[in-house]
Amino acid sequence: MRVILAYIFVVALWSTTPLAIQWSSQDAGFLFGITSRMLIGTLCFMLILLFTRTRLVWHKTACLTYVSVAIQIYGAMMAVYWASQFIPSGWVSVVAGIAPLLTACITALWLRERSLTPGKLCSYGLGLSGMSLMFASALPLGTQAVLGIAGVILSSLLQSLSAVWIKVLNAKLSAQIQVTGGLLLALPCYLLTWYLLDGTVPTKLTLKGLWSIAYLGFIATTAGFTLYYFLLTKLSATQVAFISLLAPVLALIVGHLF
Repeated sequence: MRVILAYIFVVALWSTTPLAIQWSSQDAGFLFGITSRMLIGTLCFMLILLFTRTRLVWHKTACLTYVSVAIQIYGAMMAVYWASQFIPSGWVSVVAGIAPLLTACITALWLRERSLTPGKLCSYGLGLSGMSLMFASALPLGTQAVLGIAGVILSSLLQSLSAVWIKVLNAKLSAQIQVTGGLLLALPCYLLTWYLLDGTVPTKLTLKGLWSIAYLGFIATTAGFTLYYFLLTKLSATQVAFISLLAPVLALIVGHLF
């Protein structure tokens, strides 16, 4: 039951975060938006470990797991934030629906899982065909649409690689420890990227932008990442990746309404 509830909650979060990402970047720029989000998330996880008296472990497999988590937290998230400048929030979620197919290909090659059976390939094809119908209106956007699509595909690829690597390592760490370790590696990269490419703190933020950063930091990062990596410890990487096929329709509705 806990796995089902966690799955539902992550689907709901992934349906709302694309819009929050765009709102958080409108006034401050995407680099400040994502860096401040990860700073909030890191502080939250450090406080959680402090109050629960949980210690990070630093053996070799744990360190490699933190690196694999950081690939998703830094690489995949940076790519999707950059892409959100060029395409609407609903389309970010729609293009990310390619993640199950990417994950299935990686697991078939890396873990030798039977993730590319005819039935599963048919299901991936049906899912991608449905998304292509929703996505057809993106074509007139030209070069910017191509940039946005490429950014989200890169994000999905990095996320899939990260998820499969975590399954390969099988460090048997709790979700909170995995995310905290990954954030501690990713946050300096974010701070350095922001400093080198932007380095400015916005002097004026709308209430919508502030609430978006707070939501992404406190809820989407702290609760969302914890539940996502909890699911990775309980399910296969491909099963977790199917979240990105469930979220697009809800994300399009949310983007249209708000």
